[in-house]
Amino acid sequence: MTRKRKQKPMVRHLPITKARINLGAVVKQVHLNKEYVILEKDGIPIVALMDAEEFEDYLELQDPEVKRHIAASTKEYREGKSFPAEDLIAELEEKEGAKRGRRR
Repeated sequence: MTRKRKQKPMVRHLPITKARINLGAVVKQVHLNKEYVILEKDGIPIVALMDAEEFEDYLELQDPEVKRHIAASTKEYREGKSFPAEDLIAELEEKEGAKRGRRR
């Protein structure tokens, strides 16, 4: 199985005045292309724009409970307590097939 290499997200720098004039187009590019835009005032980065869905994911990752779950999962993985998703899917399909067989 070959893995696709994740592309580095596109980050554009844009003066706030230019963004204000073209706000609709800038927002559309951020949303549709999953781009990041850093708005600058006098060449100084002030704020950044990112897609709302990605921002929600970012906020979720800041939750201490989510961080604990990720750390626990990482530990289990490193200890060899995990297995491939394909194995889990096959196991679930097997159990579902057995249930169907009993219902008939």
